[in-house]
Amino acid sequence: MFSTIRSRLIIIGVLILASLFSLYPRDLKVRERDPATGAIRDTVERHVPLKRGLDLQGGMHLALELDQSKRVSADPKKDIDLALTVLRKRIDELGTQEPVIQKQGDERIVVELAGETDPERAKRIVQRSAFLEFRITDRTGALEKALPAMDRELKNLGIKVDTSTGVEPAKGPSTVQQLLQGGDTGKKGAGKGKDSTQDTSFVIGGELSSLIQAGAAAGFSPMPGEYLVPKTAQPRVDSLLRLPEIARLLPRSVEWRWSGSEISVGTQAYYLLYVVEDKPMVTGSSLVDAKENLDPLTNGAIVEFELDHAGARRFGEGTAKHVGDFMAIILDDRVQGRPPVIQSRIDRRGQITMGGKSIQEARDLALTLKAGALPVPLKIVEERQVGASLGADSINKGVLAGLVGTGLVVLIMIGYYRLSGALAVLALALYILFTLGGLSILDATLTLPGLAGIVLSIGIAVDANVLIFERIREELALGKTVRLSIDEGFKHAMNAIVDSNLATVITALFLFQFGTGPVKGFAVTLIMGIFASMITAVYVTRTFYMIWLEKQPAMTTLSI
Repeated sequence: MFSTIRSRLIIIGVLILASLFSLYPRDLKVRERDPATGAIRDTVERHVPLKRGLDLQGGMHLALELDQSKRVSADPKKDIDLALTVLRKRIDELGTQEPVIQKQGDERIVVELAGETDPERAKRIVQRSAFLEFRITDRTGALEKALPAMDRELKNLGIKVDTSTGVEPAKGPSTVQQLLQGGDTGKKGAGKGKDSTQDTSFVIGGELSSLIQAGAAAGFSPMPGEYLVPKTAQPRVDSLLRLPEIARLLPRSVEWRWSGSEISVGTQAYYLLYVVEDKPMVTGSSLVDAKENLDPLTNGAIVEFELDHAGARRFGEGTAKHVGDFMAIILDDRVQGRPPVIQSRIDRRGQITMGGKSIQEARDLALTLKAGALPVPLKIVEERQVGASLGADSINKGVLAGLVGTGLVVLIMIGYYRLSGALAVLALALYILFTLGGLSILDATLTLPGLAGIVLSIGIAVDANVLIFERIREELALGKTVRLSIDEGFKHAMNAIVDSNLATVITALFLFQFGTGPVKGFAVTLIMGIFASMITAVYVTRTFYMIWLEKQPAMTTLSI
């Protein structure tokens, strides 16, 4: 008997130590890159087990739908599923602990990021389409050749444009050509040839100052297919070029794209308009990896990327064919910086220079590129911030409910079952420890419904003891000894305990499989609570009885 008790106590002790270890906060060393300097550094983070969900620690809630005003989806259901997969990859890389990313109906995706401290960055990463293309800029002067016809068409339409504001002037010429400044392929710096500011890598926003100096006489030296548009006129020019009557005048072999940001020439602010080939050499769908880094020469932020085998072959063939030409790097229909010149064949690996942007922006770009492009842009239709104070209030109320419920259970068990009830209460304390320890080992997130699951499973835990105690009472009423009554009570109550708990576990599994985030949290805590209750009610309580009988072998009555 004593050896059996000792082995049982050892097992219970191991479970207690494992639970305490899993719940003990500890410091973890994390290696990361300093956003300001880009240097690699080791930081120590306090790891607190049993992470809290959005409703307990605050965070952000987003509801997203396909933005078909920007790109029409041929198959919305398929695209929403693909967008769900892409978002999961992105948010996993973002590092948010236990995010909730799920489909709501057939048209909406819900994203919940608990503890998110930079909601604007999270929204940018979630919404960015991240569609990457590499296209050669036009060398045929297609836009210059089409401008006279465009001007005539605008005149026929009765549209006049002021070159400074983009609105109709009282008198004077009214042409698109006045708005599109540059594009003279005969100017210095244009055409094929080596550019001293470029290298075999891809340069975004390369040496803009040196390019301006090279064209100091004119204030700006454009490359083939590049045009200056005053910042104030950019919206108007964009709308004019989108007119069906104007768009059809541009050859089908080329398309136009805006620069991703404005530039300054002298005291004026401009956007750059690029005319590029209609077919890309390669797209982001061929990327297999992307990561941020620092350029060893300039110490500027860059994104290094790697293509798959097929993409590398196409890219190598395309760049070899266009040595000396300029290649626009287009992300989400915006040209990233000024196109670099292709100086040699480029195959599998390349880099995108971020043009003065921070290492954090490079990291975000690498993250979205690696996760893949969204099939259709997403728009935020609902945004909700959950404050930490609201989360703290939820925790306080949940803990209060748990304490009140547990207190009532303790009073009923001790008042009705006396000393046997006290043994059950002692086992109940271990049940709570085992449940929280198990959730921590599973790296689960505790939510408000999860707290409700724990409180509910407290009742389930004592329910098993009630079945055992009532069976022991029946055996004692038949005149059996205390030891035999306890043995028979545990033995005959086991079938009922297993059947009831198994039915609850099956129900909880269905909740986990088909439920949403909070419902899944409830299901996880309920299942873990049931397993913990089986250990404490059947194993721990039985061990306490064995210790009691060992100390009082001649006991003829039982406090039950």
